[in-house]
Amino acid sequence: MGNGQKANMRREKNAEKAGKPAKSQLKTNEAAKSVMCTICRQTFLSTVREKSLQEHLDSKHADKTIKDCFPTWTA
Repeated sequence: MGNGQKANMRREKNAEKAGKPAKSQLKTNEAAKSVMCTICRQTFLSTVREKSLQEHLDSKHADKTIKDCFPTWTA
């Protein structure tokens, strides 16, 4: 196989790769948002930590507790 043939094969292979759509994780990330504030309905990823939820409470619902806003969340 000559260098010209190799170059053509490489171009074809690269064209096939370029034709594939980019994979996006937006749908996966939306599906993973399973923790929801019962007051304002803001969603959080299922891997959220207590610190992030506490920041949400401090900024939006200062008079509420974590159990008031997120009754199904467990540490």
